[in-house]
Amino acid sequence: MIARELINDSFPPLKLSDTGLRALSWMEEFRLEHIAVVEGVHYLGLISEADILKLDSIEQALVNQPLSLIKPFVKPSQPVFEVVKMLSKDKLTVIPVVDDEKKYLGLISLNDVLKHYIESGIFEDAVGVVVLEMKPYDYSLSELARLVESEDARVLNSHITPDVKNEMIDVTLKINLPDLSRIISSFSRHGYNVKEHYNQNEFMDDLKSRYDSLIKFLDI
Repeated sequence: MIARELINDSFPPLKLSDTGLRALSWMEEFRLEHIAVVEGVHYLGLISEADILKLDSIEQALVNQPLSLIKPFVKPSQPVFEVVKMLSKDKLTVIPVVDDEKKYLGLISLNDVLKHYIESGIFEDAVGVVVLEMKPYDYSLSELARLVESEDARVLNSHITPDVKNEMIDVTLKINLPDLSRIISSFSRHGYNVKEHYNQNEFMDDLKSRYDSLIKFLDI
């Protein structure tokens, strides 16, 4: 699963011609802590309720007022675990999806991520995730599986995320081993670039933290 597939079209972005009142109304309607602001099709950033209440006038268009925006985003081809990472890093419950030209593609909410994990059962048996960056012609699942199995583990699942711009691919491996240190060392010895690695607890702690934040916001 990649970010593009998690986009929720239910959340419209704010335009600079919109007012602070509209922003507050949409935040209440959609139960959002932040909402995206765009200029035409281009992403400008996220604005919070606190930022809106600090405006000179919430009845005036945003374009006429100084805006305090944060600018987190993920690219459409990034895997779901990187979406979780961004949500946790910036303590967000939503994250915009933006392409290389800064075009706004849509919004992913924490609920969308939670729904994905619940429906996919991605961590029912997996306890480790390793992401390798490589040229497409260097990819061999059988060779990667052989290296993992040489460390008394096995690959439970894999998927490829292409990086067309840099002519690279990210290979994500789910592995049934809690301690990934030997596997990571083995990959490095054999010339593979280990881009990211996580274990189940890191994923679930991030999700739980963001989920608790959302529940507190909803006052449930």
